[in-house]
Amino acid sequence: MTITIIVIFFLLMLSAFFSGSETALTAASRPVMHHKEQDGDQRAGIVNRLRQYQERLIGAILLGNNMVNILASALATSVMIELFGENGVVYATAVMTALVLIFSEILPKTYALQHADTMALRVARPMSILVVIFAPVTQSIQVIVQATLRLFGSGEGPGLDSERELRGAIELHADDVVVGNHHAERTMLHGVLDLEDVGVWEIMVHRRKVQMIDITRPMEEILDTVLASPHTRIPIYEEDPDNIVGVLHAREVLKAIVRGAKPANASDVRALSAEPWFIPDSTTLADQLKAFKERHEHFAIVVDEYGAFEGVVSLEDILEEIVGDIADETDVEVVGVLPQADGSVIVRGDVTIRDLNRRFGWRLPDEEAATVAGLLLYETRRIPDVGQQFRFHGFEFEVLRRIRNQITRVRMNEVTDLAAEDQE
Repeated sequence: MTITIIVIFFLLMLSAFFSGSETALTAASRPVMHHKEQDGDQRAGIVNRLRQYQERLIGAILLGNNMVNILASALATSVMIELFGENGVVYATAVMTALVLIFSEILPKTYALQHADTMALRVARPMSILVVIFAPVTQSIQVIVQATLRLFGSGEGPGLDSERELRGAIELHADDVVVGNHHAERTMLHGVLDLEDVGVWEIMVHRRKVQMIDITRPMEEILDTVLASPHTRIPIYEEDPDNIVGVLHAREVLKAIVRGAKPANASDVRALSAEPWFIPDSTTLADQLKAFKERHEHFAIVVDEYGAFEGVVSLEDILEEIVGDIADETDVEVVGVLPQADGSVIVRGDVTIRDLNRRFGWRLPDEEAATVAGLLLYETRRIPDVGQQFRFHGFEFEVLRRIRNQITRVRMNEVTDLAAEDQE
């Protein structure tokens, strides 16, 4: 009987090992294990391979755990029957339930959760051996499981969406301290993930704001414009702004002046300018960033589906989507967002929704419109008058100023009442 009791406790220890291993190997940090494997830790490599074939791993753990638990319960029942007769079945059930629950389930799993990475590395080698030993049985069980799932019309589960998992991990830590550098790092991570989903039309400088030069103008006026401009690259056109014939770099003009070859006519300006690079407005930021790198260029002209000039986009514009505004001594500061004492915010109509979402943590949709004015036009299906108020997406919008058909200033106020949208 003593030997049997010793065997029972040994089986309970094995059960604890299986339970703790299951929790540790599934809860261990993927980035940490990947980093350790890159640093040459063989145990981390074993952990990654085990998780790569997770069905085999779980099957081996469950097989081993159930075997030792059932055997321990059977031995305990035989001991109790020998001591207490038929009532021993009840006693064995009560005692083994308590022992398995506390010492073979809760205790090892709690420890494994608190020390997942460390424990995963410790159990990696023995578990890899057990997976190989149990492979014939677990593979047979897996065939039966898959056949049963297909019988009931359940196919393969959805694959791992790495991007959504990463976004979820970032948001999961949103309640942590997100001030200073922590907030900036979180914003940058979101910016990188958004590159595939954002088109250049959402971040480009609109043609109304692009400084351009008509090469038919007097040469002194052209040179004064180039030298006084805060921009180093200026699109040049001939008579019609849609007829862009080049991109003039201020550096080339200065070099020509220093060499004593000051441009004297339109032909000289054309010779100094670079060929314009036209891109469609549907290009994603990820594709454009790659194109900038491949072509070794920093500036592109954005056109619509009809070839009409829409605006310009630069490498700096894309980088600012990741790291935030990059200000230098030539930037002209434009205040477009004015928080008010009553909690509302007055914004220019051309302020982008993405900038507002990033600054205030809002979730305004930007799929159909890039700016606040565009969102108002899209939602109302009309050109609002000054003083009109609208409510949608959890905000109240009031049109404060309109120049002709362009909404130039809007008051926004976040509301808690999400009742039916009121459009006056």
